[in-house]
Amino acid sequence: MTRMVYCEYEHRETEGLDFVPWPGELGKRVFAHIGKTAWAAWLAHQTMLINENRLSPLDPNHRAFLEDEMRKFLFGGGAERPAGYVPVDGDA
Repeated sequence: MTRMVYCEYEHRETEGLDFVPWPGELGKRVFAHIGKTAWAAWLAHQTMLINENRLSPLDPNHRAFLEDEMRKFLFGGGAERPAGYVPVDGDA
């Protein structure tokens, strides 16, 4: 049976994630309140942030930055694209 959650990002009932995607309390909050579609949107945004800002997942400061941006993106804190970012055709 599919696990359903009220997604705080999409503001509707949707299919929930299959596992906790991030360590700690933020990961638990994401698992409880974010759907698969919203998580996929975050992963695309995160990839853009990593590429445009040349972030390293091994750097603790970069991981902290991504965690903060995840919180903003998924829970309404106003995540933004990097300065000077030009979307590719079809990119939202």
